[in-house]
Amino acid sequence: MSGTSFNPPDFSTVHGTAPDGARSRTMASSAPAHSLVPNVSSPPPAQAGPARLRLANAALRFLWDNQWATMPSLDPEALIARAAAKADAAPDGDPVGWRARLNVLCDDLERHAHLTDLGRTIAHGQLVSALTARFRAHALWQRYPSIAEQPIAAPIIIVGHMRSGSTRMQRLLACDSRLTFTRFYESWNPIPGDPRVDARKWKGRVGLACARLLNPEFDAIHPTAWNAPDEEIGLQNLSIYGAAFEAQWRVPGYTAAVEQDDGVAVYREFRRLLQTLAWLRNDTQPRPWVLKVPQFAQDLAAMLQVFPDARLIHLRRNAADVVASSASLVCNQMRVQSFAVDPHWIGREWTRKVRLREERIAAARAMATVPQIDVDYEDVTRDWKHEMSRVYRMLGLPLTGALLTRMQRYLHNSHAARRERHIYDPARFGLADHGVER
Repeated sequence: MSGTSFNPPDFSTVHGTAPDGARSRTMASSAPAHSLVPNVSSPPPAQAGPARLRLANAALRFLWDNQWATMPSLDPEALIARAAAKADAAPDGDPVGWRARLNVLCDDLERHAHLTDLGRTIAHGQLVSALTARFRAHALWQRYPSIAEQPIAAPIIIVGHMRSGSTRMQRLLACDSRLTFTRFYESWNPIPGDPRVDARKWKGRVGLACARLLNPEFDAIHPTAWNAPDEEIGLQNLSIYGAAFEAQWRVPGYTAAVEQDDGVAVYREFRRLLQTLAWLRNDTQPRPWVLKVPQFAQDLAAMLQVFPDARLIHLRRNAADVVASSASLVCNQMRVQSFAVDPHWIGREWTRKVRLREERIAAARAMATVPQIDVDYEDVTRDWKHEMSRVYRMLGLPLTGALLTRMQRYLHNSHAARRERHIYDPARFGLADHGVER
């Protein structure tokens, strides 16, 4: 799974004025024509949706109307200023182009995302959180340049679309103590704020609690825990990059900008963030890192340039199933933050994205010289032990009986913990009805 937002809303506000509408911000990119929608500057008076969301929106509007709080700004400079104040660190020199992407993203949020009051608050909080972590990271690297020398052993890159079984594969591999992985709280809160007190675990718990409160379907879509192995999508947010934002909001200009970026500078920074996590853990014995973000499918060429010693596990699943399940996930997230969600547009957009990523995977793998293997979603479902034995032969590691027992325990516990299945109707997204999927 990919793109799910976990950061709790930031109900604190920026001193100043409410957003000033859709300012013109441009960069060398253009959105696909089918992505563009009319300008919508403010939500309608009566916002539809579940009672919990209507209540949250009404409460926020009441606070703003009575001047007990200020409407959160989505002005890029205001977001940067607030993040710098929270980080107690100056903005970095922008080696990855995050400022240009932030400008386009904020413009999209104002003009195309149809944000509710809650959506505006969540967007403000997420962007401030990402920028705060970014500024802290760059300040930390200046104080401790030796972080750049932290070794990253040959990583295992899981390449697959959202809903292709990448979480299952990552967590099966995470049962192996010879390997390492990113934990949920590390992905979404990678840099401690106070060097004396590491509050990242607490923030991870709070983030999950907020996600479940606002979106009860969350556990059916992506069961997890604050310390569970999870994808590194939160690390990409620090570069204002990747699909986490696309999966929450309708942001065509930002989507185009990310698709047009070769990603190499971003993944060099991504590597430095992994080194930082290892340094914070005080890892003295480097182990191969199991890396999993569906965005890798779009950027595999850049990943292989930055990690030339990687091993690839390419997950395959029927494209129609991938698109339908991805569309359901994206629609679920957008409904929490937007008052106008078009399921058919979501179906078209993720059909396009899956096709684009398939093309890029094929092109990058055709040029790759690293060890790699294809693993089919249905084959893992049918006989996971056989498929994992294939994976371990590619990795050159013995698959022991004790490890198989730990993997079996994970699968059993995962099935037992799932409160309900992820059920959806592909026809709702304008897709051919090929059955209900999990």
